[in-house]
Amino acid sequence: MLDSEECISMAETENRPTNFIRNIIDADLASGKHQSTHTRFPPEPNGFLHIGHAKSICLNFGIAQDYQGLCNLRFDDTNPEKEDINYVKSIQEDVSWLGFNWDGEICYSSNYFDKLHGYAVELIEKGLAYVCFLSPEDAREYRGTLTEPGKNSPYRDTPVEENLALFEKMRKGEFKEGECVLRAKIDMASSFMVLRDPIIYRIRFAHHHQTGDKWCIYPMYDFTHCISDALEGITHSLCTLEFQDNRRLYDWVLDNISLECHPQQIEFSRLNLEYTVMSKRKLNDLVVENHVDGWDDPRMPTIAGLRRRGYTPASIREFCKRIGITKQDNMVEMGMLEACIRDDLNNNAPRAMAVIDPVRIVIENFEEGKVEQLVAPNHPSEESMGTRELPFTKELFIEREDFRVEANKKFKRLVLGKEVRLRNAYVIKAERIEEDAEGNITTIFCSYDPDTLGKNPADGRKVKGVIHWVSATHCVEAEVRQYDRLFNVPNPAAAESFVETLNPDSLTVIKSAKLEPSLAQAAVEQGFQFERLGYYCRDNKEEGLVFNQTVGLRDSWAKIEQA
Repeated sequence: MLDSEECISMAETENRPTNFIRNIIDADLASGKHQSTHTRFPPEPNGFLHIGHAKSICLNFGIAQDYQGLCNLRFDDTNPEKEDINYVKSIQEDVSWLGFNWDGEICYSSNYFDKLHGYAVELIEKGLAYVCFLSPEDAREYRGTLTEPGKNSPYRDTPVEENLALFEKMRKGEFKEGECVLRAKIDMASSFMVLRDPIIYRIRFAHHHQTGDKWCIYPMYDFTHCISDALEGITHSLCTLEFQDNRRLYDWVLDNISLECHPQQIEFSRLNLEYTVMSKRKLNDLVVENHVDGWDDPRMPTIAGLRRRGYTPASIREFCKRIGITKQDNMVEMGMLEACIRDDLNNNAPRAMAVIDPVRIVIENFEEGKVEQLVAPNHPSEESMGTRELPFTKELFIEREDFRVEANKKFKRLVLGKEVRLRNAYVIKAERIEEDAEGNITTIFCSYDPDTLGKNPADGRKVKGVIHWVSATHCVEAEVRQYDRLFNVPNPAAAESFVETLNPDSLTVIKSAKLEPSLAQAAVEQGFQFERLGYYCRDNKEEGLVFNQTVGLRDSWAKIEQA
């Protein structure tokens, strides 16, 4: 497992270590096998992209950038029943938002359907494909098992001319869905299941988001993917480890059709991130079953969800750099991802004050109706980020947990009869309290020292604590959404029912937090450090003033693990 300490040490390395894929590319360029590099990012448009796809995006587009090569964005759109134009649009937005540009026009595998059909005909003519009428149940039986070889379909030796006629009937829609398929003729005894006469075309009377109703036969992904790569002149076809066995079929198809270009498939480990799932099918289940509020719910590991949560493109790119590219599957700690956004926002996010659970303060020796405009820096170390005004008034709000009637010496906040400093303002002293009938504190009456703005008390007394505040008369109300891990176990995908491991406390909604007035003009997706609370950003979907918690000030995950 990669942990936060490894992550930080890698981050401090000025020149990132190379990886085995770059070593292969270096060797190919040095030998003259290739004159340049051409990669692609080829998602299926059947859901939103997640953080695992970001790893692939950064890899493919990053190689193109570093080697002055090209990278295509291509949609492998061979399954119209599960695809949607909205997924196409969201994927384009995600890639652009992450900071990458694809070469030329967007590619679609569906643009090649005519050529793919031609290559299927070529395989039939070569005696390397046949129309099979086995039922799905019979086909499974004929396929064999991991330990037992399969047996040949009774349709395997159908003459070429008859297969061509049958395939044409498939194309014309003269067979029912599921009645027959086109299969490659490879080896039913192969130790690789993928080579046991795989299906390369099936019948689907489905409307396609790009080709409309032109086709009622659709090529399978494994047949389409390799040919699409070759047609686009891809040099290195990078994919995750689960496609390792599929490389045999990838090579077989390209070796047996009239295409000179033969890309090299190279596999790397996919991203496994603790306390979430990296399966589009499982993520889709969360959406469809209303466990989350859509694909862009800030608890989701989707790029759209992370964006809405307040993650920045730079932080995600940095995360992908830190985890690296390997052939070895591993589980990455959530703390690594959080460390990247925390570092980014610590350096770049302006500061602001917000009170989540307010209790009222009245400064009795402050003039009634007076408004003093205090000046506070937007960032403690970046003067270029400027300053903001904070209205200081007789009535303020502070965090309820920042006050105690009695406390030990470790409590560095406001205690009855003692002093504390208000952030960017004065030293105050709690004099007395007012409670309601249930014993809840409603008001804390204080005095302030008017000579302590920006300086320590003149008599030399020490004031150790600093707390945040907002003006009760000038603050704005906002909804603040606090987030915890989406699942209660590190590897929910391994559970018998991953849905049963959902964390019921993954979202807490605070309806009327009190914010300093400058936050009323916050731009959507703008990240802020709410001083002493954590990092937040304005939601990019809600019309009102809603802020999403991005990450805490410190690594809360490590503390939980140790508890």
